[in-house]
Amino acid sequence: MLLLSAALAACSTALAACSTDGPDAHRSSGPRTSTPQSPAALPSAPPPSAAAPPALTPAQANAALITEADLGETWGPTLGAATWRDDLLKATTGAPDCRRLLDVLYTEDLFDTAPDPRATAALDDYAGGAQLHYRIVSDRAAGLDRTLAWLAKLPDTCGHFTAEAADGAGRDVRVTGVTLPEAGDARHALRVTVAGTTADAGPAVLTVDLAAVRVGDDAIGVTNGALGEPDEDATLTAVETGAARLAEIRRQGRAQV
Repeated sequence: MLLLSAALAACSTALAACSTDGPDAHRSSGPRTSTPQSPAALPSAPPPSAAAPPALTPAQANAALITEADLGETWGPTLGAATWRDDLLKATTGAPDCRRLLDVLYTEDLFDTAPDPRATAALDDYAGGAQLHYRIVSDRAAGLDRTLAWLAKLPDTCGHFTAEAADGAGRDVRVTGVTLPEAGDARHALRVTVAGTTADAGPAVLTVDLAAVRVGDDAIGVTNGALGEPDEDATLTAVETGAARLAEIRRQGRAQV
């Protein structure tokens, strides 16, 4: 009996101990604490990015334009679109690059990925009959450089080709490179001649200088065209003076921010 009583007492003690292992046996009796992450496991903050330079305001873009005073005493505000634009530049051809070139010469929309121009100027050479159009656009530098690279290859891809006007008349087109002064961050220029027939003067040769210069995230597009030959000095002055003026306006704009 003594042995049986001892066994029962031992079993009761064991059962009392086992009763603590119920449904809440895996819950902590105190507040749960979490193990902090080591510094190496914490997500790192992204590096600070350099602020983009402020875009040109309309007033700044207009202040960066060239004027007739930059080109000489024979130049003045335009009297209207030259008739040779429709007579000789409204033509097309099968090669995509050459067709795009003709479109650019007619529309003057050189930087096709950029938004509308920030500012424009149109000037006429009253003595020589040339017409110069000048545009300032803003876009990412990579997009502007793609346009410059496209211009650079045109003397090879479109050096000499034939285009066709709406009335079926042919246009003989030749494209050569032009060396520009060291202006801006990147630059390229072409001279394009288009031989055909005009409504007023009969057979004629149109020559257009097409130039582009990038200054940071802004760019200048210049067309200077005339029946015969335009004044090349006007093209070079527009590029050199315009790029320097644009760079200065950009510098002043950043200094004010």
